Amino acid sequence: MRHRYLEVTFRKGIALAAYLYLPRTPGAIAASTADGGHGMKLDFGEDGRLIGVEITAPSKTSIAQVNELLSSYGEEPLASEEWAPLAAA
Repeated sequence: MRHRYLEVTFRKGIALAAYLYLPRTPGAIAASTADGGHGMKLDFGEDGRLIGVEITAPSKTSIAQVNELLSSYGEEPLASEEWAPLAAA
């Protein structure tokens, strides 16, 4: 996957969880998971690179918190339009 994207899961019209897919090599799977704080779980590939962020508490997680986490791993911050599906939820 070359581009990142945010997938939001809804239940009864309320955002239940979200997953931010980060660019990765084809077939890459999560080899380990860590707590990212603020209702986020981090998935790392076999090479130790961050490949995804699970947002387990969308109503309690902000774009600023996600961007702070992404920056700490050398990833580009999310633009407001990327966060829009969760902001609208």
